Amino acid sequence: MLRPRPYPPIADYAILGDGRTAALVSREGSVDWLCVPRFDADPVFSRILDADLGGYWSILPHDVQTVLRSYRDRTNVLETFFTTTTGQARLTDFFPALTETQKRHFPLAQTLLIRRLRCQKGRIAFDVTIRLRPRFGRQTPELRSFASHWYAYGWGRCAAVLYASVPLEQRGSVLRGTFVLEAGQTADFALAYADEAPVELPIPQLFDTFERLTLDYWSRWILHCTYTGPYRHAVERSALTLKLLTYAPSGAIVAAPTTSLPEWPGGPRNWDYRYCWLRDASFTVRALLGLGFHEEADAFIDWILYATRLTQPELQVVYTLYGDPHIPEHLLVDLDGYRGSRPVRVGNDASQQFQLDVYGEVIDAFARYRAFGRTLDHDDYRFLRGLADVIVRRWHEPDDGIWEVRSGRAQHVHSKVMALVGLRHLERLALQDRVRLPLDRYRPAAAEIERWLVTYGVDPARNAFVAVPGGQPDASLLWLALQDAFLSPAHPWVIGTVDAILHDLTHDDLVYRYHRPDGLAGPEGAFVICSFWLVEALARLGRLDEAYDRFERLLRRANDVGLYAEEIDPVTGEQLGNFPQAFSHIGLISAALTLEEAAAAHTPLRAAAH
Repeated sequence: MLRPRPYPPIADYAILGDGRTAALVSREGSVDWLCVPRFDADPVFSRILDADLGGYWSILPHDVQTVLRSYRDRTNVLETFFTTTTGQARLTDFFPALTETQKRHFPLAQTLLIRRLRCQKGRIAFDVTIRLRPRFGRQTPELRSFASHWYAYGWGRCAAVLYASVPLEQRGSVLRGTFVLEAGQTADFALAYADEAPVELPIPQLFDTFERLTLDYWSRWILHCTYTGPYRHAVERSALTLKLLTYAPSGAIVAAPTTSLPEWPGGPRNWDYRYCWLRDASFTVRALLGLGFHEEADAFIDWILYATRLTQPELQVVYTLYGDPHIPEHLLVDLDGYRGSRPVRVGNDASQQFQLDVYGEVIDAFARYRAFGRTLDHDDYRFLRGLADVIVRRWHEPDDGIWEVRSGRAQHVHSKVMALVGLRHLERLALQDRVRLPLDRYRPAAAEIERWLVTYGVDPARNAFVAVPGGQPDASLLWLALQDAFLSPAHPWVIGTVDAILHDLTHDDLVYRYHRPDGLAGPEGAFVICSFWLVEALARLGRLDEAYDRFERLLRRANDVGLYAEEIDPVTGEQLGNFPQAFSHIGLISAALTLEEAAAAHTPLRAAAH
């Protein structure tokens, strides 16, 4: 029998979204996370970070025996099916997704979450609880009922309105109700929010229309996906998830919609991922354009140019949804954290780190963008020239590295590789588009970086690159096999590096990031995107059977609705870290595309298990 748990497994959640924010809904029918009106705003539901303080919105049948759930085919509308001792019921959750033209014809609140319950068989009793708690549960809003079935919340200048088609009892600022539905009967709920009162009221008579239009919106959007390979279901689910993580007004893609979900339960690696990392740029552009989502790729490139306008030619690692470089990190020491994982963080001090590799990865993103037939204009090249100038000036400096460790700067080999990749790509672009750039400065710098890499970056005993001079390989070095601006995937050092990572850092189909300490206590899980990078590396090395086997095992690691967190415990299979993780889903898409390309180049595309 299903009973509510204070901290469900991270994999028990599904995501809903509206292009501005996202909600996490547990298998038990509880919305335990929702920030309004943006991903990086304070949450009104945050029970996932504190079971006592955090708000939530639960809808749970009595005497549940089984729960099955799925997204409606090729959409982001979630359906949860409950079987109880007395019947069966379906819970449908969604944010309305309308075109701009439709929004002009229908009244729609700034944020609107709709939950629809239908008894399909028998007779079922339900409990519903709405405990809205702004500011990570530390503020109690004013609550009053008005008319019939309507409830108004207020705190500061913010307002929310709840509609419930069944009677609810107000107990202070909490709404509760127990009601019975018989076969064919329904109950509807909706929560509308606005930054400033008054809030646009949800109109129950439009819920059927909103549901139909939302299903139509997502079904039409996914038709743009050009991938027709054997892993279509997983690829499309990852694409739909990336769309939910895209902030529509700016084109930014958040790393995850959550903060402080731990990389190990009870551990200190709890970060705020509700921002956009430039490092994701190269793989993001490849994933979007490789699937045919040109409009989203254009918007993301435009966001990069806009976001970096205040810091160019210097880059920050991470920016806010609107490109603000100021993201101070502070601790919420009064919160318990997920399963006691403290501290809970808001903001991210990684924004202050120097990570050389980002410059190369952004240039790589523009090179991939150009390779897909998109055009680069004068402003684009001026931006890229500024990045190359920084590489030439600073490539020799130690940096904080791709993993953003807080144990101090070092001479990271991956960072130098990506600096070299950036300079080489920009030279190719300049020659291709006949753009005048100071190649007489870039070429000598690229040669110096290459000499450094072959002198200090290789362990001759293992015939493999290392994370730092004198160290051991880490998973970032899989990038050596994923690009062709430095060494060919057939080069013995590239092969040796992949084999060293296979030997040292893998557990079954999963890959850990590194050996060395990162300045924090305790363990962490295996990194999902590194596991997909290994699939790509093996495919590019021509080891397709290994690549396919690993990829198909990784697909089975997704939760029941196809979602991945940042990390996975290889021993238990538990998903860890912020959820769902854009980088993990980008890695899945990129690996599927690489498998398709490698199979077409080497052998007939084989039939897949999925």
